[in-house]
Amino acid sequence: MREANFDGLVGPTHHYAGLSFGNVASTRNAKLVSHPKKAALQGLAKAGRLRDLGLLQGVLPPLRRPRLDTLRALGFTGTDASVIERAFRAVPQLLSAAYSASSMWVANAATFTPSRDATDGKAHFTPANLASKFHRSLEPKQTGANLRAIFRGASFVHHEPILPQFGDEGAANHSRLAPAHGEPGLELFTFGGSVLQDGAFPKPKKFPARQSLEASHAVLTTHALDPSRTLVIQQNPDAIDAGVFHNDVVAVANENVWLLHEKAYLDQATILARVRTGWAAIGGGAPLHVFEIADADVPLEDAVKSYLFNSQLVTLSPGRMAIIAPEECRETEAVKAAIDAMIASGNSPLREVHYFDVRESMQNGGGPACLRLRVALTEGEIADVHPGAWLTPERQLALETWVGNHYRDRLAFDDLGDPKLYLEVQTAMDALEGILGFALA
Repeated sequence: MREANFDGLVGPTHHYAGLSFGNVASTRNAKLVSHPKKAALQGLAKAGRLRDLGLLQGVLPPLRRPRLDTLRALGFTGTDASVIERAFRAVPQLLSAAYSASSMWVANAATFTPSRDATDGKAHFTPANLASKFHRSLEPKQTGANLRAIFRGASFVHHEPILPQFGDEGAANHSRLAPAHGEPGLELFTFGGSVLQDGAFPKPKKFPARQSLEASHAVLTTHALDPSRTLVIQQNPDAIDAGVFHNDVVAVANENVWLLHEKAYLDQATILARVRTGWAAIGGGAPLHVFEIADADVPLEDAVKSYLFNSQLVTLSPGRMAIIAPEECRETEAVKAAIDAMIASGNSPLREVHYFDVRESMQNGGGPACLRLRVALTEGEIADVHPGAWLTPERQLALETWVGNHYRDRLAFDDLGDPKLYLEVQTAMDALEGILGFALA
């Protein structure tokens, strides 16, 4: 069994709109001029470098935008150009939401369960409903269609999104610990609050809790997970108020390594004890390496600013892992010191760090881990993946050429009102279908 990372291709409508309340970077950089071409090439460069490091690397396409059907359902009529122009004059933020390229952050695309963990022996996908944000709630149906087109065959079970009354944010609130990718794992589902038991759990005071307890339970149930190897744990409300809108902003796991901030979870000492107990039952004697970063060493503000915990942890070879971090981690003194100390300790599989410039994504609130959906697959399941989704060197070159031909260098918020952008995007997406070899939702 091997883990594959499927990175989201940054779409041609990448712009800074500040649509994601609770995401500090998104709000702070609202209305800045974006650079779609640079953003897409930065993402491809990261994905290509991970492939060159020996990892199994794929891509997930952007979703077709804008959602004119949504605008028409809200009363804007006429030609496509008229709908765009009228929506921009009346409610520009609505047009921005319809144009959003937020599907690039495919850590939110779905929750995935490897066949090793499911009691039915199948690999399961549930598209996230992303109900907490209007612009992201437009994604699930299209995401599900693309996942079904890519992950084909009887090995894969594709579920419908959880009911939108129960917010589900996908893999950004889900982690897996295991002695190796191919061994049974301990799955961790992190929730922020409850819909049906609202008064039973502490709540953040400033920002909303996006992941519901009910959605987490629904996913683990439909994915046929063994309850003895599953933990449902609560995110720290204070962390949410500090800008930790998803758990992957304060915690990341890979095989037998777990990196987390001191303030990641509510009653964290108890959570750590529960995880160690769960590990003892599945670890087979393998050590569990827990790096709990103290707030005194890396304040939560620095963790959010640098996205240290939104780095990827990847296995390069048995017993050897790398941290895939954004440049902001190298530029933040306390964070770089923490990374250097973990690697220098020499008592874990963490052996090296690679820094990447994904600044266009970072400014909109998404780091390296936001840009990828990780899936552990058997050889048979790998064979069932649509070949057009793998990032071969030849396909990477074709995608880079495609970006160069179809993406704008700069995109200002007011450019969304130009119907010419709509035509450019449709042409680009039609051309992308030819590169990937399947119809795009």
